[in-house]
Amino acid sequence: MFFKQLSAKDSSLSYFLGCGTLGKSIAVDVVAGDEAWFIEEAKKAGVTISHVIDTHVHADHYSGGRKLAQMAGAVYCLHESDAALVKFPFHPLHDGDIIEVGNVAVKVMHTPGHTMDSTCLAVSDNRRADQVWFVITGDTLFVGSVGRPDLAGREQEMAGKLFDSLHARLLSLPDETEIFPGHQAGSVCGAGISGKPSSTIGFEKRFNPALRLTDRNEFIKLVTGDIPPRPAEMDKMVAANIAA
Repeated sequence: MFFKQLSAKDSSLSYFLGCGTLGKSIAVDVVAGDEAWFIEEAKKAGVTISHVIDTHVHADHYSGGRKLAQMAGAVYCLHESDAALVKFPFHPLHDGDIIEVGNVAVKVMHTPGHTMDSTCLAVSDNRRADQVWFVITGDTLFVGSVGRPDLAGREQEMAGKLFDSLHARLLSLPDETEIFPGHQAGSVCGAGISGKPSSTIGFEKRFNPALRLTDRNEFIKLVTGDIPPRPAEMDKMVAANIAA
């Protein structure tokens, strides 16, 4: 398996991973303007890009996902709940879906909270073990923080959903499971995000302030009480990312 993390503008993190042996790959959370990087990396690795995935409809940057999918002849993927929101056809992801990328298996985990369509991608390398090796957590879980719950409004309700997603889905994984988030320090998608671009479930359980709270109401109070300013041009970016 190969795995690359791209530090993009606006403190975003994008991902390119797959199986060099069987020549398959996927791209995750591509930022507009970075499409050529993925095409070039695919050529270097001798792989085709089969899927381009956005972990949710982004509100802080313009997505390059659809454009890359068109350039690579890949399918563009969002969670199925976006069917009523976006104005173009896409490949719907369902909770529990397995995307086979050669010897790599990518399991879709629906984790609403930051947004209703938020997903995480649990990745296994079948040549090593069936166990999940790492998770691309999008804007659900960051290093040192969690996703903000207010972008869609109803922040109390969404914060509760975020607590449920974290505790029922991500924190049930083994402590050694690595996490790779959608942003690092400097992003407005969460408060107190670390500059380190990866961590583990176990480390975050011990030292992430939000994850140390096991009481749902205390968690909601924490994450709704320290919300950064809304992303600049948020409405314009969301409109562009869902436009036909």
